Amino acid sequence: MAVMITDLCINCNSCVDECPATAIVSADESPLANAEFTYVKPEKCIECVDCTVPKCVDVCPTEGAIVWDMPYTAAFNEYYMSGHENGTYSIRVHAKKGIFSPENQPRPFRDVIAMQERIAHNPVDL
Repeated sequence: MAVMITDLCINCNSCVDECPATAIVSADESPLANAEFTYVKPEKCIECVDCTVPKCVDVCPTEGAIVWDMPYTAAFNEYYMSGHENGTYSIRVHAKKGIFSPENQPRPFRDVIAMQERIAHNPVDL
């Protein structure tokens, strides 16, 4: 995933249409039970590695609503799979390919973002 949307989100959904990976969905379409704000599908997020900043941050009117999360790579498989089990994340399960875990479907990420920023879920700044 690499980015997540926090409870500071005002549900304007500006980020939904801006996401080139279609990784962001409105609270109404969130796979999480009782979702209250916009959700980033971790198995789809590419951190917009080819841009200066993630596209969602470019359009978000709420400072601090989008934060860094762990890279969606095999090294963080346990992090995402335990989150999937406890309801923090909802990882897509394909009928033939199985669960799109970080081990099975790693995503690109910005290696210049310090791990401390990711652990602390620091806001993605412009």
